[in-house]
Amino acid sequence: MEAPPLTPSYSSTSLLIRHKNPSSVTTFSRSPNFKNRTKFSIRASSSADSVVTLLDYGAGNVRSVRNAIRFLGFEIKDVQTPEDILNASRLVFPGVGAFAPAMEVLSKTGMGEALCSYIERDRPFLGICLGLQLLFESSEENGPIKGLGLIPGTVGRFDSSNGFRVPHIGWNALQIAKESEILDDVGNRHVYFVHSYRAMPSDDNKEWISSTCDYGDKFIASIRRGKVHAVQFHPEKSGDVGLSILRRFLYPKSNVAKKTGEGKASKLAKRVIACLDVRANDNGDLVVTKGDQYDVRENTKENEVRNLGKPVELAEQYYKDGADEVSFLNITGFRDFPLGDLPMLQVLRYTSENVFVPLTVGGGIRDFTDSQGRHYSSLEVAAEYFRSGADKISIGSDAVYAAEEYLRTGVKTGKTSLEQISRVYGNQAVVVSIDPRRVYINNPNDVQFQTIKVSSPGPNGEEYAWYQCTVNGGREGRPIDAYELAKAVEELGAGEILLNCIDCDGQGKGFDVDLIKLISDAVSIPVIASSGAGVPDHFSNVFTKTNASAALAAGIFHRKEVPIQSVKEHLLKEGIEVRI
Repeated sequence: MEAPPLTPSYSSTSLLIRHKNPSSVTTFSRSPNFKNRTKFSIRASSSADSVVTLLDYGAGNVRSVRNAIRFLGFEIKDVQTPEDILNASRLVFPGVGAFAPAMEVLSKTGMGEALCSYIERDRPFLGICLGLQLLFESSEENGPIKGLGLIPGTVGRFDSSNGFRVPHIGWNALQIAKESEILDDVGNRHVYFVHSYRAMPSDDNKEWISSTCDYGDKFIASIRRGKVHAVQFHPEKSGDVGLSILRRFLYPKSNVAKKTGEGKASKLAKRVIACLDVRANDNGDLVVTKGDQYDVRENTKENEVRNLGKPVELAEQYYKDGADEVSFLNITGFRDFPLGDLPMLQVLRYTSENVFVPLTVGGGIRDFTDSQGRHYSSLEVAAEYFRSGADKISIGSDAVYAAEEYLRTGVKTGKTSLEQISRVYGNQAVVVSIDPRRVYINNPNDVQFQTIKVSSPGPNGEEYAWYQCTVNGGREGRPIDAYELAKAVEELGAGEILLNCIDCDGQGKGFDVDLIKLISDAVSIPVIASSGAGVPDHFSNVFTKTNASAALAAGIFHRKEVPIQSVKEHLLKEGIEVRI
């Protein structure tokens, strides 16, 4: 039996437009992509000074936007009907996911027409990410697909042929084009982007542009016309800088002094990510732990689970310490029923209330059938993660099985968790976690897998190795190597690779540079280096010798051996751009 969908499902019947007496109707001009504009009546909002109207069409993580708005002292009213848009005193549209499904919802529900009318009347509006892209005439994402048509131009995909990795993920710098008000506090500091498509400046849309960003080409980072604002980046994920942007929008008449000259942002920064391996201890409490080559139990008589702290508290501390992202890996949950692990979902919800940088979560993202025979798709499992506060989800074992089948048949079925989630939420929301171990060999011709000449010989003097992928927490080896797995998952829709190494895990002797170089050179999506960090030099080493976009660590942060700020200060001294 199919379970009821977990994602909100808007339909033309559930969001009916309430028409009033024709004599009271106010008519608005048409936008280019709506030929027959519906007529709406408008009434003033009550308690407008403290309420933000939020247009959530049911895709992706908008919990963080909600939390940021509440953090700044405002209440939230959710859009239920098109009239709610028209009656808003200020409207925030945090578009998340893919262009086509979003336009479908806006068109079917009448929300698109109402949104155009609202913006054309120069009412206070803030669009975020997809909430910016939808304002343009069309998008090439799974298209061409018509947009709202308010701003001239087509949204196109980044060009990865010039060596820039797509999606564009991370903290980048803005070039302010004109007075924008909401960007007054940005100065020379980084903001967080995560997208594969962008709109380009042109003579036709230049009057809208308030800032641009360089990533291969100069693209539109924000627009402003009157009280209408929209940004390609995520202010709710841009730390204190992002909160200041939201504050400027919500308090446009405030007398907050403009901050200038802060920061040294000039380009895309290398990311430093804090990882929290979360599992239940023997008493059933969720704790942050850390493995030694994936073994998380203490070498004592009791053999208890290694306890390094509480997940929510540690995540909040790492945010304050300057972590660019926080990654949760649920290493025991979801083995039987993913949506039954309410404590982990609560960890995400509580964390997102006070942590305003990206949150990634992994563990058990796959199809499930519960004990009652009800089927839950991986898409529904991911949706619950996103609604609980995750910005990206990480897929492990299920991606390995999908890649093996794809390499065997050469067919993309569209039914794998990787394909389904990336299609609905965009590939930038999907991370594939690869857990390989080294297999040393004497002669590269002895195996059918991609081999490398290792920098340090094996235990018996072997000069070559290949990297065997594993599943089930490293307990089972598979007949596929890390190189072909990385290439396959990129084709299936992964937007980023988290590259672990079982041999280096918990050793503190540095990242496996041979492995990371092999994979980061093979794919055009960002690669996160993981496993083995022990000192700040290990971070600069992996960034200078490979094309890794980010580096992740766990134990050295949990045990307070190396503070995050010390890593960043070291990277700056080495000439590597980071967010400060």
